[in-house]
Amino acid sequence: MTAQAGTGRINQKQRTRTAIVAAARELIGAGAEVTMPLVARAALVSEATAYRYFPDLHSLISEALAGVWPPPAEALAPVADSADPVERTAFACEFLLRGVLAREGAVRAMIAATITKPATATARPGIRFGLIDHALRPLDGTLGATDPEAFAQLKRDLAVAVSAEALFILMDLCGLDPQAAVASAVRTATSLTQAAVRTIE
Repeated sequence: MTAQAGTGRINQKQRTRTAIVAAARELIGAGAEVTMPLVARAALVSEATAYRYFPDLHSLISEALAGVWPPPAEALAPVADSADPVERTAFACEFLLRGVLAREGAVRAMIAATITKPATATARPGIRFGLIDHALRPLDGTLGATDPEAFAQLKRDLAVAVSAEALFILMDLCGLDPQAAVASAVRTATSLTQAAVRTIE
């Protein structure tokens, strides 16, 4: 094989990989179901080819989502001047859950993958944790300093409420429409934060 042919083959592989990731991003952006057959069809490749580049749907979605979510400080910029952890937490919760709704198919696929293969859970983006930490910054010098364990427990509590899993429970099992489900989760996150704040007043 000549050097030129080798380079051409490498370029073709890169183009194929790029097309697969782009197809996944398009499906994700539409909030549609994301499966390997659907991605392969959109990328104009066979399913077998898609699996040669990505061993499973989880790894493909992880790459497709890279850089999609803004960093916490950017996400919470509208409440950057607020020193109220309750307001900030409510905003963070709504921001996350509306982002989940916009990428619902991909998020459901990621959750399904981590349920069937728990070892892959650490590869999930974990957006909620950065948002929660940033939202609770005003409590770093108060509750965080006087009762670190209570502060840590608040973050764990919020990790349950401020989550795609909570949103899908409210929609799938409680029968709420998406907007009502978001509002319910925000109320829960707000109540948890208010209860913690009351302990230091």
